[in-house]
Amino acid sequence: MSPHYGMLVESMVSLLLLLTILYCVRLNGRLRMLRADEQSLRATIAELITATEIAERAIGGLKATMREGEETLSARLGRAEQLSAELEQRILRAEAVLDKITRIAGAARGVEPPASVPDARAVAAAAQAFAERARARLSGLAA
Repeated sequence: MSPHYGMLVESMVSLLLLLTILYCVRLNGRLRMLRADEQSLRATIAELITATEIAERAIGGLKATMREGEETLSARLGRAEQLSAELEQRILRAEAVLDKITRIAGAARGVEPPASVPDARAVAAAAQAFAERARARLSGLAA
C-alpha cells in the first residue's frame, strides 16, 4: 500500500467524523428545542387542567343554584295553585251568598230577582282590577 492511499483513507475518515460531529451538533439543537417545547406544552396542559377544574366547580355551583331555584319555583307554584283553588271555592260560595241575598232583598221589596247573576270569572276579574288599582295607588304614595 502506498502512503498516499493511507492518507486518503484517514482524510475520508476525518471528513466523515467531522460530518458526524456537525450532525450531532444540529441534532442536539433540535433536541433542546423539543425539550423547550415539551416544557411549554406541560405548562399549557397544567393551565388547561386548572381551567377545567374551575369550570367543573362553576358548573356544580350552577347546577346547585338551578336545583334550588327549581325547588323554590315548584313550591311557589304549588302554593299558587292551592290559593287559586281556594279562591275559586270562595268565589263560588260568595256567588251563592250573593244570589241568596239578592233573592231575599227582592222578596222583601216584592221585586223579582234579576235574570243573570255575575259569574265567578267576572267577579274574579273585577277583584283583580280592584287589586291592581290599589297597588298602583300604594306605589304612587310610596314614590
